[in-house]
Amino acid sequence: MDSGKLHISVPVSRNRVISKLPKWYTPESCLQFKEDFHGKVKGACQNRHTRSGGLNISKVVVVGDLYVGKTCLINRFCKDVFDRDYKATIGVDFEIERFEIAGVPHTLQIWDTAGQEKFKCIASAYYRGAQVIVTVFDLADIKTLEHTRQWLQDALKENENTSPNIFLVGTKRDLLSPAECERTENDAIRIASEMQAEYWSVSAKTGQNVQEFFFRMAALAFEESMLRELENSSLSTARIGEANVIRIDENAEAPQSKRTAEPGLGCC
Repeated sequence: MDSGKLHISVPVSRNRVISKLPKWYTPESCLQFKEDFHGKVKGACQNRHTRSGGLNISKVVVVGDLYVGKTCLINRFCKDVFDRDYKATIGVDFEIERFEIAGVPHTLQIWDTAGQEKFKCIASAYYRGAQVIVTVFDLADIKTLEHTRQWLQDALKENENTSPNIFLVGTKRDLLSPAECERTENDAIRIASEMQAEYWSVSAKTGQNVQEFFFRMAALAFEESMLRELENSSLSTARIGEANVIRIDENAEAPQSKRTAEPGLGCC
């Protein structure tokens, strides 16, 4: 504690530490070919006190048709489990994943939204404020790929004044032969290009490319968040890394929220 401020530090597991910018899936499916974090971000991370307990959060919304494997994808990364007999998501669910990226704490708040039409109005309310939109389809069902454009459009409607990072993810890679996968991926990469999205192909069953995808997503979200913070810091005296810090200041009044609270979020 210093100057009346209590910093709350949450340990990060060793398998959630990212020191270098993870690479893309394939050059054809990538929008950014950088080998490392932006120079300004690297400099800021090296110069600040990384043990201050800052909690910087990026909101991720995962959208797509029913049964394309959204929940299985999230559970494989967050819990390292695979259950083929899961129940369809009702409304929304979410997971919290904490990382240490370039020595700085960063958190992903991952919202798993329902693919059923009857829950679409409920789920869409949670799209707001997304820094990352992940649009998921089933590699073994080409119709779900065609529907990704509409899912993305719905998510972007709730984020008209921002520019979220966009990913297109094909699941159930293990069900296709290499030749079948290549044919479908050619179509997927074309659609990803139209979406200005980065494309990834994964298997929640085998775990293929799952960790690599989430690490890439987390790193790019972190970089974007840090660049915004650096931009804002030039207009204020706030120290880099203190955005969204959980702390108690006995002398300060609680700031007014600039955004209407999302339904059902409470303290999150």
